[in-house]
Amino acid sequence: MSKCKCLLGKSKKLSSRSLQYVDHLLKQLLPGRCDFCLAPSTSSRSWCNACFKTLPWNNHACYQCAEPIPDNTYSLCGHCLKQLPAYDIARVGLRYEGEVALLIQRFKFNADPRAGVLLVDLMHASLQQLFPQELPQALVAVPRHPQRAKEFGFDQAQWLSQQLSKRMGIPCLAARRIRSTPTQRGLDRSARLRNVQDAFVVGVALPPHVAVVDDIMTTGASLEGLAKACRIAGASRVEAWAAARTPLALS
Repeated sequence: MSKCKCLLGKSKKLSSRSLQYVDHLLKQLLPGRCDFCLAPSTSSRSWCNACFKTLPWNNHACYQCAEPIPDNTYSLCGHCLKQLPAYDIARVGLRYEGEVALLIQRFKFNADPRAGVLLVDLMHASLQQLFPQELPQALVAVPRHPQRAKEFGFDQAQWLSQQLSKRMGIPCLAARRIRSTPTQRGLDRSARLRNVQDAFVVGVALPPHVAVVDDIMTTGASLEGLAKACRIAGASRVEAWAAARTPLALS
């Protein structure tokens, strides 16, 4: 266990290969256990059925942008009724609440390797339930500015995209953030959109159908900005993917 703690303490400097190693080590230490409650799990997944069912699923959401809405009707939210986003549809299976919020915080701010692997597991599982049509032909992650990625030790959206790419057999293509924008935290929807305007560029020709990927979708401003860059690069259909959507009261 001391070896495991040592590895976790250095997690901000871990590579993708190291993340996989730590995940393998933890599975050996806690075989057949749910990552949420540590109860025995008969499933091959990282969770038990009881915990999986009680996660904050984003079932009541805007059909277009996946923003949580009060009822369970398949309708558009007020923002989409006024103006549709640059992406065609958002596929976000979970809400940023409870265990999911804690999981993303551990991954994003502490570079917790086990949290990252579990987040990919959940994102993959939720995406498998949200596909009535064909898969996109490429994934494009919302990029951090190189300086910000250096400060955090990794680019979380890029890492998520690479892991989903391996699991789903979809190529992962790179975009660049050409402006070091201030943090989006504390900004309202309009300010967030202005903050990332013309901040992204895709330097390769894209296939017709792509998905832009981020860890959290709050107002969708970053995904919106990247979707516009993807259309300039040749994509005609753009989906927005994220691990979790911020609840209405917090967005």
